[in-house]
Amino acid sequence: MTDFAWTREQFHIPLGLIYLDGNSLGPLPKSTPARLERMLSEEWGEHLIGGWNTCGWMEMPKRLGDRLGRLIGAAPGHTVVGDTLSIKVFQALAAALQLRPERRVILSDRGNFPSDLYMAEGLIRLLGDRHELRLVAPHELEDAITEEVAALLVTEVDYRTGRRHDVAALTAKAHEMGALAIWDLAHSAGAVPVDVTAGKADFAVGCTYKYINAGPGAPAFIYVAPEHAEEADPALAGWLGHASPFAFEQGYRPGEGIERMRVGTPPVLQMAALDAALDIWDKVDMAKLRRRSLDLTALMIDEVETHCPGLRLATPRDGTARGSQVSFRSEHGYAIMQALIDLGVVGDFRAPDILRFGITPLYIGEAEIHEAVEVLARILRGALWDQPKYQRRKRVT
Repeated sequence: MTDFAWTREQFHIPLGLIYLDGNSLGPLPKSTPARLERMLSEEWGEHLIGGWNTCGWMEMPKRLGDRLGRLIGAAPGHTVVGDTLSIKVFQALAAALQLRPERRVILSDRGNFPSDLYMAEGLIRLLGDRHELRLVAPHELEDAITEEVAALLVTEVDYRTGRRHDVAALTAKAHEMGALAIWDLAHSAGAVPVDVTAGKADFAVGCTYKYINAGPGAPAFIYVAPEHAEEADPALAGWLGHASPFAFEQGYRPGEGIERMRVGTPPVLQMAALDAALDIWDKVDMAKLRRRSLDLTALMIDEVETHCPGLRLATPRDGTARGSQVSFRSEHGYAIMQALIDLGVVGDFRAPDILRFGITPLYIGEAEIHEAVEVLARILRGALWDQPKYQRRKRVT
């Protein structure tokens, strides 16, 4: 059973700050600095190049992949860590298109994260503009899956609104039509229970710097279903995805199974931070986390609608249809969020008009929700957001 009082104690939250942005960057686990210091001084410092063998650095991508696999319902040996999420999207999509060479449509929704769509557009150009990226409204996805579709590319939880797609239902429709399903779990892993095995996902990708709390720039992961493991072409044929990288052969031979989805040198420092974060997740019951998340997101919705009537709910009211965030719309959204941050309540803004709050039960409870809404209501009542300093756009919103 997950002890949320215990998990709260595992994170460093600056004094006086209410942190509702763990869906963008998770806070620092208190154990991470010591883990990084040990890696730096005892491993890199004392072992130097020998650390690749004596400290297990070369095995980290697969070992950590298996630890992450527990959070997404993947069988051991089918998830690997490394590179960025955009690169993993590219790999998964390229592999899916090669597995369906006779088809020309990549289907996604207009609410998908732009980077995923940019990767699709770039891949289409590389393939000679012979494919089409077809975008529909999120609620139209199931009807849009036809026999033309090679791959369905969808983010399970919408980054703006928190709307949650039904992985199993959409994947089943894709398979019925002969298409493959690729799921981006950036706002799912560590936020909601995920089961790529039961949902029959063909590929899944995700990041570890949001709900997983592995730090800025932490590596991404990719899952390949067992039935595709020995067929999937990695497209980005990096030397560590080679069957025998230290044979230094002139030609590329893909590694066995998920190993072929490795590209370059593992980011060992970032993986050490991920390793520390996963020590917390080893003690988390995802079903209990989900129940707590639903209670807290419902409380946030009720409190804002009671005390901040000028904001419009953008997140599904039905708990089964939302992830672990709550979003509201306002034409003054950016300035309101800057005022909130200035007063110690950290969420974020997503264009054009979304105030976004990540509700992460590992370190957020009812008290933080009530206090955050109290500050938000005060800002709105006094129009405190209407100051020049809150209107100036920063590079990161």
